[in-house]
Amino acid sequence: MRLVSIETGVMRHAEGSCLIKVGNTHVLCTASVEDRTPPFLKNTGLGWVTAEYGMLPRATNTRNRREAATGKQGGRTVEIQRLIGRALRAGVDRSALGERQIVIDCDVIQADGGTRCASITGAWVALRLAVDKLMKAGQIVSDPMIGHVAAVSCGIYAGQPVLDLDYDEDSAAGVDGNFVMLGDGRLIEVQMSGEGAVFARAQMDQLLTLAEKGVSALVAAQKAAL
Repeated sequence: MRLVSIETGVMRHAEGSCLIKVGNTHVLCTASVEDRTPPFLKNTGLGWVTAEYGMLPRATNTRNRREAATGKQGGRTVEIQRLIGRALRAGVDRSALGERQIVIDCDVIQADGGTRCASITGAWVALRLAVDKLMKAGQIVSDPMIGHVAAVSCGIYAGQPVLDLDYDEDSAAGVDGNFVMLGDGRLIEVQMSGEGAVFARAQMDQLLTLAEKGVSALVAAQKAAL
């Protein structure tokens, strides 16, 4: 794992916030509580957690045009924010959350590989802080958080299994994977693909073992930050 740090309470107005740094990938994560749910959940007693993801123009080595300037989100952005939302909802008892929505915003300040994984890991901390605030105010009776949620990338780089790929490793990896897990090791989502190479079952098992170690380290960082 690259060096991981999580600083909480970095945004004054958000119910929960943190700045997560995984190596040279830095992501600002905020959680905003809304006293409403999407229309499809009206009168169900269930809450909702959703996410939005974005990258600042100079988060990368060359400037990327703001998506707002083009009038639409790119496919990668939509994919990542849906992944963040799915991952977080897997760690939440939505009936205990009640009929309210928590919106997570993940803004990549600096990118060096693994931005979606860093976003998920930081987003969980922001969500935890927002839920703690609701519980302290007596708006939630029982804790809706099932467990920690964290994510890490793994891949086959130069023929070797590698944990937590940076950009140079990721861009040249023969196999690339993202692993989203609960703190107890149960899997939420696995995204694996051959990037110009194929992989054997034994290699996939190696990457999963690495991912378990990485998520364990990330959960420890989450606990230390809280």
